[in-house]
Amino acid sequence: MRSLIAAVERIEPLTVYGRVAAVNGLLIEARGGLSHLAVGARAEIVRRAAEPLAAEVVGFRDARALLMPFGPVEGVAPGAEIRIQPDGASVRPSKAWLGRIIDAFGNPIDGKGPLPQGEASYPLRASPPAAHARGRVGERLDLGVRAMNVFTTTCRGQRLGIFAGSGVGKSVLLSMLARQADCDAVVVGLIGERGREVREFIEETLGEEGLKRAVVIVATSDEPALKRRQAAYMTLAVAEALRDKDLEVLCLMDSVTRFAMAQREIGLAAGEPPTTKGYTPTVFTELPKLLERAGPGPIRPDGTTAGPITGLFTVLVDGDDHNEPIADAVRGILDGHIVMERAIAERGRFPAINVLKSISRTMPACQNMDERDVVKGARQVMAAWANMEELIRIGAYRAGADPVVDRAIALNPAIEGFLSQDAHEATSLEDSFAHLDQILQGEFA
Repeated sequence: MRSLIAAVERIEPLTVYGRVAAVNGLLIEARGGLSHLAVGARAEIVRRAAEPLAAEVVGFRDARALLMPFGPVEGVAPGAEIRIQPDGASVRPSKAWLGRIIDAFGNPIDGKGPLPQGEASYPLRASPPAAHARGRVGERLDLGVRAMNVFTTTCRGQRLGIFAGSGVGKSVLLSMLARQADCDAVVVGLIGERGREVREFIEETLGEEGLKRAVVIVATSDEPALKRRQAAYMTLAVAEALRDKDLEVLCLMDSVTRFAMAQREIGLAAGEPPTTKGYTPTVFTELPKLLERAGPGPIRPDGTTAGPITGLFTVLVDGDDHNEPIADAVRGILDGHIVMERAIAERGRFPAINVLKSISRTMPACQNMDERDVVKGARQVMAAWANMEELIRIGAYRAGADPVVDRAIALNPAIEGFLSQDAHEATSLEDSFAHLDQILQGEFA
């Protein structure tokens, strides 16, 4: 019966027809069928000597619908037929998708054949669970990365932002989390990624072991803005489907900034007024709708809670400005932030996390008293070093002037070694705290 219901649901809904009235840049104006249209409806535009062009309704102007295409507009002619489907896009993920690489439409791009379809249909643009009807964050999650395990301890169902400029090591950090984090499934969204780096990330950075339990969604930077935005929605839809199968899901997205840029392109084409740094108002409306879909699962009628989606979203800060509009907006939505700095990467310490500027909003509640003391002591030592670093490096500090600074100088090499971690090295939560405690006791100084 379930299979029969799923087959009936897959039957195409009513198709409405319209015509191309005008093409302005990447915006296609359509006439006809307005009574059956809504923002988000899908359409196919018949082209001359080419495959039909997929498009989406992004707005209305007077008596015309405004559509944006998922591909190049070459071949679209005045009066061309438009087949419009009033319903929005949906996808049917299943556990069999683990180990596969798909595009923004849910089509396989790894050459391993068609994807098995799940029974339930998930809309790409779903609403987040209601605040009063979702669980709370669970126990802490072992990420395998020492700096994050100790200084930004993360709970299951928490959402963190990774803020960094280009070339600072975000992708490598994500691959470490994908391989080492203690979870059942990983969903990786590569939004606006460089085409050259996709295979490198999957084959070398993520690796065969990491891919086995992952679903990777790819939309490269050369693809249309609508497709890049949809890849982000697809990432959360797949994560929600795996969550509802009671899997603990780690959702990694690189990057939220490119999602915002795609939404800006769409908004400007539809006639929205630009605001801060050219970003349109819908950018700041869509960001919380996307990011809030991650987190603790909804509470079912029988009282059980669906599996959590722990989200880590990278933010590409413009010109290393961590207060630019998108970074500022995302920081206010998420449950913590991890700051990666170019200066740290330039001196050869990876992952280049500035732990003094990073925070997890579930701390210190998710740590016991001994662990809090270890973190507090380490932060004091690192803060003392950071405050006097310039004087120490130029030789202006005289040993014995301040015992706190003297201790920071003695422990700094060991702490830097603790924060530095090879891409294929994993350290458990307990071992991370134990190692740092031994450093503070002077055993590795």
